[in-house]
Amino acid sequence: MRIAVVDDDNDLAEFVYHSMRESGHGCDRFASGAALLAALRRETFDLLLLDWHLPDISGFDLLKQIRAHGDNMTGIVMLTSQSGKEEIAEALRLGADDYIVKPESASVIAARVEAVCRRSRPDHSRNRSRFLKFGTYEFDRLTESISIGFEQVVVNSKEFALALMLFENIHRPLSRGYLLETVWQANPDLPTRTLDVHVSRIRTKLRLRPENGFRIAAIAGYGYRMERFSQGDEC
Repeated sequence: MRIAVVDDDNDLAEFVYHSMRESGHGCDRFASGAALLAALRRETFDLLLLDWHLPDISGFDLLKQIRAHGDNMTGIVMLTSQSGKEEIAEALRLGADDYIVKPESASVIAARVEAVCRRSRPDHSRNRSRFLKFGTYEFDRLTESISIGFEQVVVNSKEFALALMLFENIHRPLSRGYLLETVWQANPDLPTRTLDVHVSRIRTKLRLRPENGFRIAAIAGYGYRMERFSQGDEC
């Protein structure tokens, strides 16, 4: 998972950052709400850890802004010293998926982050299955092969991983950095055409067009999104 930690307490942010990295997650740190909002315009995160007290905006207002923009696929956990029952209840009502009162151990934070990911992504357990089916497209995770109906399509390992990532996140915008980091384990800031070349290949190989039920849409200045079409939908 790719996680963002938003906290102006450098020591705590450093602690959480290293805890998430040691748990196998990518992690970015931000010291203000404005810095996070700017990052969200160009990057994708699976989960946000928000402090209550930030120098420019309250964690509550930041939470409201994120949810008001229609982002319901990103898990949000409040990580704060505020322990009042009313504050906890209000955060959950506003769209937080969990509320952790700090200080807390690294193992508990990591476990609750994983739990939120499972809840915010209903297909999480499904994604562990060997076979995944999306319309006429079937993915075999063991052999890294893709079939369209009864026809098997030849793809390499990265093409398989990229196609599966896009299909598993239908209608969710995925940034270039997110795809480079999760599929290639590459520096998300690395200037490269590798991603675009692979997207072009899977578009062609998988015949990803509206009449076949799916297409990959390019999002200028951001990344890509897999779109699903029902019969009768227009391009």
